[in-house]
Amino acid sequence: MTFVVAEDCIKCKHTDCVEVCPVDCFYEGPNFLVIHPDECIDCALCEPECPVDAIYSEDELPDDQSVFLELNAELAEVWPNITEIKPAPPDAEEWAGKPNKLQYLER
Repeated sequence: MTFVVAEDCIKCKHTDCVEVCPVDCFYEGPNFLVIHPDECIDCALCEPECPVDAIYSEDELPDDQSVFLELNAELAEVWPNITEIKPAPPDAEEWAGKPNKLQYLER
């Protein structure tokens, strides 16, 4: 099983989760983070660190977020690994909790 970064991360991209990951399985895109499913050890340390609640256990991923399981796997193969916390985008708070953000995902 793996953890999955879902839609709420898009345009928020807080990196608090990255700092607690013991296996460095986070990958960073322009406005979104993903978890590599083959590297995640299911430790659950990242989930409570996300200030916008964008990380889910695979078995608790809401049905309307299921596309993100595949997106995490796909994008983790092409995006660079991130291992240290970075500042969130300046407008992150404006995007927190907004629905239908998949259209804004930058690859």
